[in-house]
Amino acid sequence: MKNDKLIPGLILVLIGGVILLDNFGWIDFDWGDIWHLWPLFLIIAGVNLVFAHTNSALATVLKIGVVVVGFIFLILAFGTFGNRTRLASHYGWFHHHWNNDNDDNNNSKDDDDDDDDTTSSKSVVKIEGSSSFNLPYTADAKTAKLSISGGGTSYTLNDTTTQLFKADTKEHFGRYEFTHSNSGSNYVLDFHMKDKKGHFNWDTDDKSNAVNFKLNPNPEWDISVETGATDLDFDLSKFKIRNISLNGGAASLKVRLGQPLANTNVEVSTGVASVEINIPENAACRISTDSGLSSTDFDGFTKKDDGDYETAGFDAAKNKIYIHITGGLSDFTVNRY
Repeated sequence: MKNDKLIPGLILVLIGGVILLDNFGWIDFDWGDIWHLWPLFLIIAGVNLVFAHTNSALATVLKIGVVVVGFIFLILAFGTFGNRTRLASHYGWFHHHWNNDNDDNNNSKDDDDDDDDTTSSKSVVKIEGSSSFNLPYTADAKTAKLSISGGGTSYTLNDTTTQLFKADTKEHFGRYEFTHSNSGSNYVLDFHMKDKKGHFNWDTDDKSNAVNFKLNPNPEWDISVETGATDLDFDLSKFKIRNISLNGGAASLKVRLGQPLANTNVEVSTGVASVEINIPENAACRISTDSGLSSTDFDGFTKKDDGDYETAGFDAAKNKIYIHITGGLSDFTVNRY
C-alpha cells in the first residue's frame, strides 16, 4: 500500500469502527461534540504533511500513531461507556453551554397548536439532582403511547399511579426532557435524554442515572424503548399493553406481562444483551425469532417452524401474545409464571 493512501484509509477504518461500536450500544458517541476538537485534525494533517515525502518506517509509525492516539482521545473525551460519561464533561470544557441551558431548566413550557383538540407541553430537568415529571389523568384518556430513549440509565416500572404518567429521576449526567400531547382520547408521551453532557465519574456504583416510572392502569398502552447501555426492569402485569418495543445495544432487559389484550405485540431488537420476558402460564403466545448467534430458552413452547414457537392451543385462543425477537449476540429467555 502506498503511504499516501495509508492515513486516509486508516481514518476511514477508525471512523467505521466508532460508528459500529455506537450502533451496537457498546459506546454512546455524540458526533456533534467532535467539532470542539477540530484542532486535532489539524495536528493529524500537519504530521502527515511533514512526513509526506518520507517513506521510512519511523515516519509511517509516527503518522499511524498520531491518528490512533487522536481517535482514542476523541472516544475517551466524548464517548459514553455504559453508565460512564464523557471525560470532557469532567473538566467542564462546555460549562458556558450548561449555564445557558440551566436558565431554561427552571421553566415549564406549554405549546398549543391552532387545533383546539390537540394540546402539548414540555418540561426539562436540570443536569444533576432528583426530579419528578407528572401528567394528570383524565377519564377521556383511552390510549397512551409512551416513547423512552437515552442510554446509561437504569429504568424501572413496577407500580401504578392515579396520574396518567409519573417519573422520578436521579441525574448524574445528561438531562431528561418530557413532552406530551393529545388528540381527543389519544395521548402521546415522549421521555428522553435531551443531550449527553454531564460530570464524569469512574465510580459508577452510585453515580449512574436512574428513572422510576409509574403509569395509570386504565388506558391501553403502547410503549417504545430505544436505548444503548441500559438496565431495564418493567413489570407490566398491572397494565393493558397493546404493543411494547425494546431496542437496545449492550443492555439487560427484563419485562413481565399480564394477561394479553386481543393482540399484545412484543418487539425485541438487541445487539449484545440479556433479555428475559415473563408471561402468564395460561396466556396463548407465539414467538418468532431471527436472532443470529443468540441463545434461546423457551420452556413450555412447541417448535413449529424454523424460528417459530407456540404454546398449546394458541390458534383457538381469543387473546394472544406475539413476541418477535431479533438480535446479534444475545441471550433470550421467555418464562411462563
